[in-house]
Amino acid sequence: MAGREELTKIGAKLRAGEDVEPVTVRELLSWFDAQRRGGFIVARIKLRLKESGLVTVPDFEYAYIDSPVEFSLVDEVQRDSDQTGPDDTEVGSSASSAIYADPTHRISKLAAANRIPTSISPDATVQQAITVMMTNDFSQLPVMTSERDVKGVISWTSIGTRLALGKQGKHARELMDPHQEIHASSSLFQAIPLIVQHQYVLIRGSDNKITGIVTASDLSRQFQQLAEPFLLLGEIENHIRRILADRLSRDDFASVQDPEDSERNIDGVADLTLGEYIRLLENPERWAKLNLQIDRVGFCQELDRVRTIRNDVMHFDPDPIATEDLKHLRDFAGFLHRLHAIGVPS
Repeated sequence: MAGREELTKIGAKLRAGEDVEPVTVRELLSWFDAQRRGGFIVARIKLRLKESGLVTVPDFEYAYIDSPVEFSLVDEVQRDSDQTGPDDTEVGSSASSAIYADPTHRISKLAAANRIPTSISPDATVQQAITVMMTNDFSQLPVMTSERDVKGVISWTSIGTRLALGKQGKHARELMDPHQEIHASSSLFQAIPLIVQHQYVLIRGSDNKITGIVTASDLSRQFQQLAEPFLLLGEIENHIRRILADRLSRDDFASVQDPEDSERNIDGVADLTLGEYIRLLENPERWAKLNLQIDRVGFCQELDRVRTIRNDVMHFDPDPIATEDLKHLRDFAGFLHRLHAIGVPS
């Protein structure tokens, strides 16, 4: 297994006093043939890290997927933690976190939180600020003197309200508002109220540098990214239920019940799982009852892929599902919609 071998080599190098180059979270996942951090793959990687006596700093589970993580020996991290105290240890970098997962969805996992924002100096002219905002379609700009020192934020709102009240100014410092920021380790849900109220929030990293700016638009895109697979899966399951409900009986539904879940009552199609739908459709006699003039084997294969994707999607996580998986959900939902639209019983 590539992942286990890579981690074994890294552990050996560190114990020999050799340097090990950081890798991105995405590259680490690729060692285990994964593209996103579902619950199963995270547990698997953490187990392999533990076997090799390693942790990642920061914890790969909570870092942005394209940001680098470093490998450290558990003993060294534990020793540093004991010396600095728990308040000085970065979230996810302690030895214990190699085994016990922090369930918080942190804002540091968003792409926007890891893109250093465009900024201007306090002495920049208002015309310069407006030009930067217009050419980049920004609604606000941080006013900064260094990568750590934020003086405020100039925005269309800060400019417009002052001009409306007759206050003039030639420089950004004269038309800026106090800025809003949170730490990169903060919960995504801590950030939402700030973003809703102010339309943005600056992200400050563990090195005290401003690492990104998350806006209301970023938040909307993130939740669309998270919500679309759930909505498509719901649409697909509703279409399948319509196909099955009027053509098959309660006895048909009960016949495919998972034998390991015999306590569950099956009163109708809504009581079945996606896997049980597939078992129903794989049966040629039941398939014939549906009067669908399409290939049964191909249909079941496509639906089984939907089932696999669904298992991954159910691990709510800011990592997007694979592009090809999202396309499959869109395409299969569209296919079922067309069946319904042209009058096939659904």
